[in-house]
Amino acid sequence: MAPLTPLETLFEQYRGGEKSVPLPTRLAALYGRLSFPIRSVGPHIIGNFVTTIDGVTSLGQSSAAGSDISGSNSHDHMVMGILRAVADVVIVGGGTVRSFPNHIWTAEHIYRPLANEYSQLRLRMAKGEQPLNVIVSGSGNIDPSLPVLHCSEVSTAIATSQNGADHLRRRGVPNSVTVLEMDGQPPFNADNIINAVTAFRDGLILVEGGPQMIGYFFAEKLLDELFLTIAPQLAGRDPSQDRPGLIAGQILAPDRPLWGQLASAKRGGDHLFLRYTFPVTHLP
Repeated sequence: MAPLTPLETLFEQYRGGEKSVPLPTRLAALYGRLSFPIRSVGPHIIGNFVTTIDGVTSLGQSSAAGSDISGSNSHDHMVMGILRAVADVVIVGGGTVRSFPNHIWTAEHIYRPLANEYSQLRLRMAKGEQPLNVIVSGSGNIDPSLPVLHCSEVSTAIATSQNGADHLRRRGVPNSVTVLEMDGQPPFNADNIINAVTAFRDGLILVEGGPQMIGYFFAEKLLDELFLTIAPQLAGRDPSQDRPGLIAGQILAPDRPLWGQLASAKRGGDHLFLRYTFPVTHLP
């Protein structure tokens, strides 16, 4: 594996009212400065995605691996690791879990060469625990043998409906897994999800997928920031195969367009690493 080189900062907008993340020396050299707003009430919610130049986030059922989009890019994995290391909660949808059945949503799992640095970062931020892995599944159709449900290194919760909770218990979900029952019936919106999650754990919440899930957060203006990697490939689309973009299941423009503000742009080889902030409506 080639040595990881520092990202080149092309643009960065410094904002007031933020606190710098105490990145260990090696991470600071690779990424640069990282800060988040100081918030006394409510969570800070961010998203992290990778797309092709033409906006494709997945090559479909025949090839669901994110590495097919990013090209297994080490810079992308490094950034994803930093965001997981600073997060208190990582939220993914049931479809994402089924696409990556062996995954654990921790920094060390996505990029092991920097495992020590990620661990140091969590200690510096007084985050003794790994981020809570939250799987959102209205139906509760989650395989109880998934590694993330049995991993001693991470706490896992499944946010679901009452019927979904009953289904999970019948299937024998491990006792170590917390089942968060949400009000109402699926599909659940972002407000439902965040209310259920923050009643259990609050702080910095990272949303990693999929396009349906992130669509809820954008539509309800609950996503503060988006970290977006642009991989230098064109994937293409045709009617024979579903190749979702960043948002699925929601139409924003032209009736309710959501404009972001560029906070930073970095470059690692031919990959671009963009950070956007968005106007949000925070939960009370």
